[in-house]
Amino acid sequence: MSDLTATRADRRISTGLNKVPDPTATFWTIKILATTVGETFADFLATNLNLGLTNTTIVMGALLAIVLVLQFRSLRYVPAIYWLAVVLISIVGTLITDNLTDNFGIPLETTTIVFAIALAIVFATWYASERTLSIHSITTRRREGFYWLAILFTFALGTAAGDLIAEGLNLGYFVSALLFAAAIAVVGCAYRFAKLNAVLAFWIAYILTRPLGASLGDLLSQPLLDGGLGLGTVVTSAIFLTAILGLIVFLTRTQRKELASWQPELS
Repeated sequence: MSDLTATRADRRISTGLNKVPDPTATFWTIKILATTVGETFADFLATNLNLGLTNTTIVMGALLAIVLVLQFRSLRYVPAIYWLAVVLISIVGTLITDNLTDNFGIPLETTTIVFAIALAIVFATWYASERTLSIHSITTRRREGFYWLAILFTFALGTAAGDLIAEGLNLGYFVSALLFAAAIAVVGCAYRFAKLNAVLAFWIAYILTRPLGASLGDLLSQPLLDGGLGLGTVVTSAIFLTAILGLIVFLTRTQRKELASWQPELS
């Protein structure tokens, strides 16, 4: 095999190999939108449709399993599949915490500690196995397995910690959203100006976007008497799902153009 042929073969193998997107502004926007949907859509299914927490968890868990199979079988990052998995895992993570709190009476303090420990164990095992926690190297099924397990626990932890802070401090939805937004801004500044480790900054921000999105969802959907804007879970979920869909279409078209630009070099 000639050097040119080998180079082309390497490019075929490496192009699109990483299974998750880079943390761009669009990434964080969709992440917050998906987190908000996780809060409002879970409430819609459990309350408005009267499915209850248990049945909603079973249904959403089954859908998540199906989408994750598609995600693992995909050979590259596919925006539609990836972000559908994020939306569903956001819903399931919310439901797990709500089930433990509402159905089993486990205090938020306990669930926050348990999920923090579980997430730390996932990170420790992941690092011991792969020597990296970077999202830029999700190139094997084992790393992808660690990645999605960590994502699940970040949503569960974010739900528990966010509810604990919101209920414990009784700040209200708007102030809570500002608080978590400020915390994310601090992490961003620490990364930008104080050279905070990029991997650590990413995962801290990822956890904090969960309570931020939940606060925004509650602010928009809850009744005026409860401190919300009264849009309801149906309207709020529809707005954010539409926004997510629009961004996914944009990302898909952008990806297709980028892949098309590689074709002359790979042919």
